[in-house]
Order: sequence, then structure tokens, then C-alpha cells
Amino acid sequence: MKKILRISLLTIGSIVGVIALVLATTTIVNAVATDAESRDLPRYGQLVPVDGKQMNVLVSGGGDETIVLLPGFGTAAPALDFTPLIAQLESSYRVVAVEPFGYGLSDQTEKPRTTENIVSEVHEALQALDIDRYTLMGHSIAGIYGIAYAHTYRDEVTAFVGIDSSVPGQPGMDEELPLNTINTLQTLGLLRVLNSLNDPYDGLPFDEETKGQMLVLSSQNSLSPTYLSEAEHIGSNFGAALGTTFPHDLPVLLFAQADSPDIATWAELHTEQAQSVENGEVVFLDGGHYLHHTLSPEIARDTARFLSELP
Repeated sequence: MKKILRISLLTIGSIVGVIALVLATTTIVNAVATDAESRDLPRYGQLVPVDGKQMNVLVSGGGDETIVLLPGFGTAAPALDFTPLIAQLESSYRVVAVEPFGYGLSDQTEKPRTTENIVSEVHEALQALDIDRYTLMGHSIAGIYGIAYAHTYRDEVTAFVGIDSSVPGQPGMDEELPLNTINTLQTLGLLRVLNSLNDPYDGLPFDEETKGQMLVLSSQNSLSPTYLSEAEHIGSNFGAALGTTFPHDLPVLLFAQADSPDIATWAELHTEQAQSVENGEVVFLDGGHYLHHTLSPEIARDTARFLSELP
């Protein structure tokens, strides 16, 4: 019996030792690879001064009207993620893709990721580029930030276009994310391993270079201090938006999933939001949450129609 126990303990010890060695290796590889990738990463867009730091903004096209793109929460490289949509819009509009602090090639920040701070920083970036009249187009949580933005800078925003955008009062936004677990996986390099086994951009309209850039920036920006701060403020930011609507006279066009797998009332919430303004419309599309990945032609077509009909 003692011999069997001794052998079992030795076996368990060997397994633990192997696991520890593997984790040590993935941790070191992740740290070294992240540093190397950061140095070799191709740059895009332009850096503009915001609050004593640098925010990255990509400007494309040269139309008379301007569309400003804002990302959903956690989008690693917004200017690249919006590539399919930019390609559809830039022939008719000047398209400005903003990468808020903690996203893409923009700096990190110590300021809490409250709606007020995020809105103010995005506006400062646009001011630095002398952009003072535009349609605001936002994906996911940008729908919440967009309401505050439109009220704060109503004289600049000519319309809001939502891409499966978040809505005040949507259920589930008071649930905490498992950030400690995800952070551990990131530190140990296991998220890098998982990404290597599952290409999140497989089958999507991105070239290999763009895919590579987005994967690198995902490794760098995921669970950064800025990311964590925004994640921690999601509940309070949604709470502050509860009961709010876009300005009544602001034209609002909402693209939304026809059948959301996560929220049963998704269509109803967007219909109500569109009805809260004088000129509101909802276009339901058969696609996933990142509608602009697969349905950019439809989004660009209906956006052009909607904006052209405005007085």
C-alpha cells in the first residue's frame, strides 16, 4: 500500500511539475512575443494630442459629409475592425475612425472610464482635427456613449447611426465579467495559445496582414488597465444612461440583429428607441453582433439613403 501511495504521489508530482513548466514557458513566450510584436507592428492612422496623451485616428475618403466611427467595448483595433465598412463609405464620405484610449494604437490612460471622460476625450480628438460637424456612427456600447455625446455636443452631431448598438435598460448589464480569471489566462499566455488554435477572423473580409495586426493588438490591449477600468464602469455607465434617450430632434438610424441570441427584447428595445425621436428608423439585419463585418454594403446603402433624405 505504501509503495502504491508513493508511486501515486510521484506521478502526481511529475504531472504538477510538467504543468508548472508548461505555464512558465507560455508566460515567458507571451511576454517576449508581445514585446517583439509591439516593436514590429505596422502603424496606421495618425496620432492626435488628447489630454496630454496620444489618440490614434484614421481618416479616409474625402466627401463633403463626415461620418465618425466609434467602436464597441473591447474591440482590439477599431480602425482596422471597421475596414469593411470604411471601404463601403469612403467613396461618398470622409470617414473618421476613432480609437479611444486603450484601443488600437492609442495610449493607455489612468482616468476612470466613465461615459463622461470617454465622450470628452473623443470630442477633443475631433477638435484636434478641426472636425466640428458629423454623423456619429457607433457599434455596441457606443450606443450608450453616443446618447451622452449627442446631448453634450448637439450643435455638432447631425445624426446618429447605431450598429447593433447598446440601449439603456437592456438586461444583463449589471453582471460582473470574470476579469480575474481572464487576466490570469492572459498573463500565463494561455489566451495567446487559444487564439492560435481558433482564428476569430476566419472567413471574414480581412486580408492576412490586417488579421495579424488585429491579433497582435488584441494581445496587447486585452485586459490592459484602461480595458479593466472600462469593464468595471460598464454597470455604472449603463445605470447613468437608464431612462435617457437621444435628443428628440436628432435623426437616428439603428441597424440591429433581427434575432438576437442573447436578448429576447432586442428588437423591441431598438424599435422603442427609434420611436423616441422625431426622425427615427430601425433596419433589422440577419447577422451577428458585428454586423459591419459581413453586412457593410447594406449598412452603407441604407445609411446613404437615410442621410440623403434629411432636410
